Amino acid sequence: MSPRKARAGRTPEPAPVPGPGSPAALEADWASRVRANREQAERMRETQAGDFYAPVSSLFVADPRRTGEPALDQLFEQAGSNETWLDIGAGAGRYALPLALRVREVIAVEPSPGMRRALRTGMGEHGITNVRVVPAAWPEGIDQLGELPAADVALIAHVGYDIEDIGPFLDALEAATRRRGVAIPTDRSPASVADPFWPLVHGEARVALPALPELLALLLARGREPVVTVAERSPRAFESVEALTAFLRRQLFIAEGGEKDVHFRAILPDHITRRDGAWTLTDPPQGSLGVVTWPITR
Repeated sequence: MSPRKARAGRTPEPAPVPGPGSPAALEADWASRVRANREQAERMRETQAGDFYAPVSSLFVADPRRTGEPALDQLFEQAGSNETWLDIGAGAGRYALPLALRVREVIAVEPSPGMRRALRTGMGEHGITNVRVVPAAWPEGIDQLGELPAADVALIAHVGYDIEDIGPFLDALEAATRRRGVAIPTDRSPASVADPFWPLVHGEARVALPALPELLALLLARGREPVVTVAERSPRAFESVEALTAFLRRQLFIAEGGEKDVHFRAILPDHITRRDGAWTLTDPPQGSLGVVTWPITR
């Protein structure tokens, strides 16, 4: 914010300082945590940077006709058959594809080539033709949407935790949307499943990313009126020990076969268990998932 100009013969008034609950202060705190999390990862990284999700995109594939998922059921309750939904960070289509079976069109914005390949594969396998794929990050992808607002509803599902400039991100979301925003965050970021291993492998705790509580505080500070419905959050499970190992290794940023990886694999059996036919952590991080909806007014 630029300083105010002084009137002739008077001392300039100081620029107002953002209060502890102001949007500027909350956005600054959000950015600080994202930077600290990223810098820690870069300090520990033994792997090459690149398309982070390409090797694990199959983990995000889900049957678009599945039932019994509370968060998805809540989206269905909001989905109008004549609506266009904007899915920002659509990934492999976990929500974009089932929504496409209910609404007129889904605009799926996704920067990862690996995720887009998985998304298009799912579209082909299930005969879904009303998904428009936008190969871009957000908010840059807004330039590819055409005339704004381009959608009735905007969805961010497990997206935003690691977005440093969260204010402009939300500004663009609302500019692209006519009616309402919907977010599906957890109270701890999904990557926190690997948090118990950080002290054991790296000798320090993982810096926590902002999540559901911080998003709610920011929306309220921005003058929005979010409505939150808490849904069940099941522990992350994997079809094999190898899949679980690969997922955790990536979240620890360690190289396969390296010294830290040897130590990690040696301690892993003491921390995992087979439950209901799948592999998960013996003591997984506990938490909840929220479906957050807020009206967009102009």
